[in-house]
Amino acid sequence: MVEDKENSASAGQEPVSKKAAKKQAKLAKKAEHKADTAAALAANEAAGDNAADHAAARYGLSEMIQSKDKRSEREFVTVPELSAHVGKGLVWVRGRVHTTRAKGKQCFLILRQQSSTVQCILAVGDIISKQMVKFAGNIPKESIIDIQAKAVAVPTKIESCTEQSLELSVEQIFVISQAKAQLPLQIEDASRPENADDAEGLNIRVNQDTRLDNRVLDLRTPANQAIFRLEAGVCRLFRDILTEKGFTEIHTPKIISAASEGGANVFTVSYFKDSAYLAQSPQLYKQMAIAADFDKVYTVGAVFRAEDSNTHRHLTEFVGLDLEMAFKYHYHEVLHTIGNTFTAIFKGLRDKYSREIEAVGQQYKVEPFKFLEPPLILQFAEGVAMLREAGIETGDEEDLSTPNEKLLGRLVKAKYDTDFYILDKFPLAIRPFYTMPDPNNPMYSNSYDMFMRGEEILSGAQRIHDPEYLIERAKHHGIDITKIAAYIESFRYGCPPHAGGGIGMERVVMLYLGLDNIRKTSMFPRDPKRLTP
Repeated sequence: MVEDKENSASAGQEPVSKKAAKKQAKLAKKAEHKADTAAALAANEAAGDNAADHAAARYGLSEMIQSKDKRSEREFVTVPELSAHVGKGLVWVRGRVHTTRAKGKQCFLILRQQSSTVQCILAVGDIISKQMVKFAGNIPKESIIDIQAKAVAVPTKIESCTEQSLELSVEQIFVISQAKAQLPLQIEDASRPENADDAEGLNIRVNQDTRLDNRVLDLRTPANQAIFRLEAGVCRLFRDILTEKGFTEIHTPKIISAASEGGANVFTVSYFKDSAYLAQSPQLYKQMAIAADFDKVYTVGAVFRAEDSNTHRHLTEFVGLDLEMAFKYHYHEVLHTIGNTFTAIFKGLRDKYSREIEAVGQQYKVEPFKFLEPPLILQFAEGVAMLREAGIETGDEEDLSTPNEKLLGRLVKAKYDTDFYILDKFPLAIRPFYTMPDPNNPMYSNSYDMFMRGEEILSGAQRIHDPEYLIERAKHHGIDITKIAAYIESFRYGCPPHAGGGIGMERVVMLYLGLDNIRKTSMFPRDPKRLTP
């Protein structure tokens, strides 16, 4: 042995350490497993195997679907529809391989369709061959398969599936799209309850960066499927409720000539020989639509904020749900419209999306969202007084810090038993240039914020609709008048008094569900440190 080592060293080779040898062995084992899987899948196409396999035509790798055949004879059913087919004929089902377990002459496979799962069984017999069972057991997780099977009632509930009263007795199985053998994360791990103790002491968790780096896989978990279906529900309810109230949906430019909020936190983009900005808000264009006699408008679209904020609730790009409305004499006409819209959205989510809320609750601790009808409205000064009673020192014209927002939310919840409330009459000094001052007290303004679980989800106000007064306020804020000339000009032809607000969609969903991070409610989040995927 000594001589061998010396010869090796003299040949210019470094002796292999135990750790390196172990790593090499592990890699070799992985490669061997991958080769075995590929061989098992490929073997069934070999003519020699087909000759001895009575089920050879009933399974295998399907050729790539390039729309060559319509296969209209195959009628597919969804997993939730299977209960209507129990004891009847054969059905086709397409889904993903969630898990497989081959044992002897049987293979148990869990088929997943979005959030629905059903147990499938293959057993060696007149229809199923040994090779077919082996093939099914070696299909990589997350592969897409087509199966033809009979829905059969089971005597005891299958607790691990959403379809608990039946299973599928498989007669044909074809791989439509094969997943890699090694996945960067396991769906079972990414779906584990966050607050539950792991009985086996494994404590397996998938961290946020791993989830976001592999978002396509992460989005397949039942909780994520539910979150984004509920998020679609928020947009649908927002549109339906406002349309019912006589609002018109509009679409505003996202490339603009000046910072829409008058601040410095904008993304600058090259615009031919000039520079432009990505819109921080559709604010100015909503107002121009009101001046153009649209009376009540709303828009759903991307909003960009170049804020270097790596917090649980900030994104550099999010979906804005914005609305603007003309009123007769008092901006509270608009404030009540917005408040009642939120109430209707909360009721719609509660009544129409209970399954999604329950699915999210399987992984995350979801406290039921409480709200009052009509919504609670407090004056900003009242909120400051509540904070001072709780021992917090804050100025009369000082904006609420995030910790103070959250504390006020807890104080309001304790006193009024609501997770949603409106704070009215904010100090003028902390609002944008186009905010109408309070005519009775110049320190305050006709502006308001709305809160869910102690965090702001809407900021709004009555806008200044008089062009000369608007110029005066813009100059006060140091805004270049030439860059908002078209905006100011639109008020010179007569404009009704109006007010509105902007809502962050992802933040609404996060807070309604009581989640801890806005990245959970953004499908492909953008923040100062993330630009992909």
